[in-house]
Amino acid sequence: MLVLLLCVLSAILPAHSLVGRNDAPIIGILTQETSRLPPNMTSYLAASYVKYVESAGGRVVPITIYQSLEHYTSLFNSLNGVIFPGGASNLITSGYARSAKIFYQLALEANTRGDYFPIWGTCLGFEELTYLTSGRLLLSLTNTRGIPLPMVFTNDPRQSRMFGGFPPDLLDDMAAEPISAHVHKWSVTSDVFENSTELNMFYRVLSVNSDETTEFVSTMEAYNYPIYGTLWHPEKNAFEWTRDYIPHSPAAIKTTFFMADFFVNEARKNFHKFNNKTEEDSRLIYNYSPLYSSPGGSVFEQKYYFP
Repeated sequence: MLVLLLCVLSAILPAHSLVGRNDAPIIGILTQETSRLPPNMTSYLAASYVKYVESAGGRVVPITIYQSLEHYTSLFNSLNGVIFPGGASNLITSGYARSAKIFYQLALEANTRGDYFPIWGTCLGFEELTYLTSGRLLLSLTNTRGIPLPMVFTNDPRQSRMFGGFPPDLLDDMAAEPISAHVHKWSVTSDVFENSTELNMFYRVLSVNSDETTEFVSTMEAYNYPIYGTLWHPEKNAFEWTRDYIPHSPAAIKTTFFMADFFVNEARKNFHKFNNKTEEDSRLIYNYSPLYSSPGGSVFEQKYYFP
């Protein structure tokens, strides 16, 4: 009987789907404003985030800023997860912040009603998550504007969702080697995090780090939602070569791919989709071409630009 049921399901389900798993996940990544944009462009996206998602079998749709709530809601219902990337946008007033707030609220509502929708914040995205969750700017200056650090896990990382599937030897390497690139001047200190009821009740702290003066939270995951944040940059290890502080050791590269694999697998649990293939094709990152930006001094090898 079971064999018959599987045969029937295989006949009616798309080739890229299995029961309980979406094998064609599409992840949205927020774009953001910057002072250095080509003429007639309003936002950019570092190509390393796109490569990061694609390395784990996901596809990417850029989420451009200054769009309507209706546009973002329609896009949310077509995507399987969202990444808030690093950058330098204002956490409250920027187009990036507005887009992030909308998708964060939509994700909370969806997850509450059983519609599994993951969100990931990296660096600026981590900071944005702490603001959206607490309703306050809780950041302190730290001396972390370009240093690689080892992971200081707060508990056994294998008990977390994020690191639970990592090989034990890689976790050992992550704790022993400076594999996490920190490129931020603002942090949420461990004391501030502990004293914030909103953050403390919502997120589990997975790792901390220190600039030798101040201890700060560097990795977190929500207790009851698929919402994750790293103050460090897992995507840089494999895909950015512009700065000497970016680690490229075998363990650092493995870290990139295991982190990407984790989040893309989270997106596989979501079954949103575009109304049709024509609409899907029109939204994908393949409609745009990245430009080689590092010769001009950029911290990114390549960038996508959007009107």
